[in-house]
Amino acid sequence: MITFNNKLKDINNIDEKDVYILTDFDGTITKSNSDSSWSSIFKNPKVTKEFKDECISIYTYYHKYEIDDSLDINQKINIMNEWYQKNIQTLKEFNITKDIIDYAANNTNIMDFRDGAKEFLKTMYKKNIPVIVISAGVGNIIENFLIKNNCNYSNIHICSNFLEYKNNLITSIRDNNLIHPLNKDEVSLPISLQNIIKDKKNTILLGDNITDINMSTLNKNLYKIGFLDEQIEERIQTFKYNYDIVCTNNTSYNELKDIIDLFN
Repeated sequence: MITFNNKLKDINNIDEKDVYILTDFDGTITKSNSDSSWSSIFKNPKVTKEFKDECISIYTYYHKYEIDDSLDINQKINIMNEWYQKNIQTLKEFNITKDIIDYAANNTNIMDFRDGAKEFLKTMYKKNIPVIVISAGVGNIIENFLIKNNCNYSNIHICSNFLEYKNNLITSIRDNNLIHPLNKDEVSLPISLQNIIKDKKNTILLGDNITDINMSTLNKNLYKIGFLDEQIEERIQTFKYNYDIVCTNNTSYNELKDIIDLFN
């Protein structure tokens, strides 16, 4: 189901040369019930049961705070930072290798695109509309997932947690730039990318959490599309307040094409 406010008519008046896409990845480009780029790691048959159990335990404990929209923001930031630091530490403690990460990245059956998302990315490429992915996921996996699905187009730019290795073992996040769900507003885009979007007056933002709206801190015309697929009844009003278009029950990009001209 899709609900929207009066900004819809403004979106349909946007010149495609004057817009860029700013999007989350897990649960936004992929389905809400798809494995995330993080959880795809422990789907590797080579990882131990102990590692899987630890990953599930960490997720179970922290995820409830991620989707709690009533939680004090400063407290929530601390919790999210703790969660993602623990994720990295767990990868190190269990000696997760580059080969294990590459397995997740190269297995196209683990993660699942939201219906119509591949076609959406192809359309943005054909129209030369920049797509900036800001994700708290694993950049190596996101990038290779797009490559394996033949849609890592030149207009797509990924800002995420890229793992670095030494002797095939994970050592750190590239530039120690840990991205979690609540610090996406602090992500510094490369100068080259800033130059690509600096003169574009419109931003279409796609996310699946309330905090994703903070991906955009620029003073531009901002149009926000939210995907809400978890605890819908409890969170729908907050989403409607913060997003211009709210999509529930795994809304497909094909459905969005029916109301947004730019997506065709």
